[in-house]
Amino acid sequence: MLQPSRQKYRKQQKGRRRGFAQRGSTIAFGSVALQTLEDGWITARQIEAARIALTRYIKRGGRVWIRLFPDKPITKKPLETRMGKGKASPDHFVAVVRPGRILYEIDGVDPEIAKEACRLAGHKLPVKTKIITREDFLYVQ
Repeated sequence: MLQPSRQKYRKQQKGRRRGFAQRGSTIAFGSVALQTLEDGWITARQIEAARIALTRYIKRGGRVWIRLFPDKPITKKPLETRMGKGKASPDHFVAVVRPGRILYEIDGVDPEIAKEACRLAGHKLPVKTKIITREDFLYVQ
């Protein structure tokens, strides 16, 4: 599972998820991509589950780019522990996403297969997503 090899600080504050994605909101590598429509935390397990669903459907053909990385540590207290006694130790890692962020990109397979693979991967994630193609950006800019 994805997690940082080293960090400057062990624990982070919760933070806010306001606004739209400033970076990572355009297709950079592939021809078909999965884009998020809402903000949220995506855990390392969910990223891996969606990646497996994606690669299994395209039968390991083509190329897949993962455009997010879980670098935020989330702490969790043990079960049946009383309140207080400080902040708990890190339990898992999440990636913070805002609306417009590209999550996965695919290239090297038929566009219809890529779109179906992205649809299956989107079901594994806790945020609403949409499938976009490179042609969508040619008319916007």
